[in-house]
This record gives sequence, structure tokens and C-alpha cells, in this order.
Amino acid sequence: MYEAFPSLELDRPAEHVLRLTLRAEGKLNAVSGSMHRELAEIWKTIGSDEGTRSVIVRGAGGAFSAGGDLDLVLDIATDFETRRRVFHEARDLVYNVINCPTPIVSAMTGPAVGAGLAVGLLADISIATPKARIVDGHTKLGVAAGDHAAIVWPLLCGIAKAKYHLLLCEPVDGVEAERIGLVSLCVAEEELEERALAIATRLAQGSQPAIRHTKLALNNWLRLAGPTFDASLALEFMDMSGPDVHEGVAAVREKRPPKF
Repeated sequence: MYEAFPSLELDRPAEHVLRLTLRAEGKLNAVSGSMHRELAEIWKTIGSDEGTRSVIVRGAGGAFSAGGDLDLVLDIATDFETRRRVFHEARDLVYNVINCPTPIVSAMTGPAVGAGLAVGLLADISIATPKARIVDGHTKLGVAAGDHAAIVWPLLCGIAKAKYHLLLCEPVDGVEAERIGLVSLCVAEEELEERALAIATRLAQGSQPAIRHTKLALNNWLRLAGPTFDASLALEFMDMSGPDVHEGVAAVREKRPPKF
């Protein structure tokens, strides 16, 4: 069933629990082109898998995900066909997570950015550690905050906090993220894996119609924000064709402030 997703590491740590690990050695689990496509598509497969009652999403090696691979960003910026394809993948990723009936638990530590962060914050129960560094880095890259931010940040932490963090790319650690409501829980680093598994196991052992129907109803709040998300994503990909994204990528690679 899961052979179509070789870029994603999958295992079963408990009965009816599927664990998805983002792994990109030496790149802080940055999302490559193939991983981005698979991360968008896998939720439909999970939703139709009767043997999976809950999902854990985590990153390997002490990081969640450093966001989109910069080579992929430049491909989007320079090639129309890549831009068109990834636009639809980015939209599918968000809506497929929202519409997946299976409850999702995210376990975040270290960098949590970009497409990985989209799953992390759209998860039904999100867990972070004090070492988590949650950043929406779009405006530093020279593009609108599109891929997930407009649909979920204002709902989680309010419009004032959302604007502060999204306009300035101001990072949030796990403690502050829990305080402002951006994540469900902040736990100690050494407790992250155990806590995520305990919560996923409880979800897997509960009444499946009740849990899934509660998720279905609650996620209507996100569906109501769909037009705002669609607009933000279109604006992001319009900006991808502009000049600022090249300076943004260069600045990230050279570890310096961008000069827009």
C-alpha cells in the first residue's frame, strides 16, 4: 500500500499506529521535490487504510524539517512547469491533511519550517519541545507566506500574533508556541517520542467513528479559511517568479540578512 512513498520513512511502533519520519541526512530533513510530492499524496492512502487508526509525524536526528530544499525553490522560481506542479502539490498537501479522517499527531523538535511545518501545525494534536524552532520563513525568502500559514496561524494564535511572526519571520520555541496556542503541548526533549506515542495509542484505541467525526466537524473551521489559503498560495507562487526570491535563497545559503 505504501510502496509509492519511498522518500518517506514509515514504521508501526504500536498496533494501528503508523509513524512517518522525515529524513534527509545532512539537510535537517529538508523536503526534496520527491518528498514534497509524496508528503502531499500519502494522506489519501492513510485515510483509506483500515489498519491505521492514528499517525505520528516526526523528523529524524533531532530536527523536524528545515523546509523546502533550496534547489527545489530555485527550480520553482525558474521553471514554469515546476512552479505549476509544486503549486498544486502544496495545495493538495494542506487539504489532504485537513480531509484525512485519520487523527494525526506531530512531534516537533529543532527546526520546523516550510512543508514539514505545514503538517506539524495542521496535525490534530501538535507536540513541541523547548528546543523546537518554529519559523515561517517565507518573507525572508522573498515570497508571501503561503503554503499553510494563512489557513491555520490566525486560528491557532490570533491575527495579531500571526502577523507578527509571519511578517517578520520571528521564530517561536516550543514553550512560547504552547503559550500562544500555536501547538497543543510542549514537553521535555526526552519525553517527546514517548508522549507522542502515548497520545497516538489512545487515539487508536478510542471509538473511531466518534474521533473521526469530531475531527471532521472541527476541521470545518479550517475549510472556512480555504479561500484565504488559496489566495495566499497564489500570491506566494506569483512572488516565486519575481526577483526577490533569488536574493532570498542566496542570503539563506550565505547565512546573511537578505538585501531586498
